[in-house]
Amino acid sequence: MALVPVVELQDYIGKELGQSAWLNIDQERINQFAECTGDHQFIHVNPEKAKLTPFGGTIAHGFLSLSLAPKLMEGIMLMPQGLKMAVNYGLDSVRFIQPVKVNSNVRLVLTLIDATEKNPGQWLLKAKAVLEIEGSAKPAYIAEMLTLCFV
Repeated sequence: MALVPVVELQDYIGKELGQSAWLNIDQERINQFAECTGDHQFIHVNPEKAKLTPFGGTIAHGFLSLSLAPKLMEGIMLMPQGLKMAVNYGLDSVRFIQPVKVNSNVRLVLTLIDATEKNPGQWLLKAKAVLEIEGSAKPAYIAEMLTLCFV
């Protein structure tokens, strides 16, 4: 995580902040997510039945892919100097472009879209998050993620 003076936050708007390392999405991760959420739809957890679908096998839950964003952002998200804490403030938008097939590798690419001082000592950062799938021209999703930073 890069820390920059708040007066320099505007300098990063429109710039790519970086890419995470590749992360493999295996069946065990998908099964664990299904267990946590209670979403056991066959397309996620039944490899034999999923083989008969247009995907040819199981796929990760869209929300599993999205839930990986905070972890994948850790090493690349920009934060204001003097940061006391940062919290997830939600999403302005999210579009699932294509599913993540089992055993695919994914990585997150972040671009800072906006940095606004909401209140004294509170900065709202908006970042475009693109979850790339290794070997695919289309990403898994494109989202506008919001982080509220307290300095």
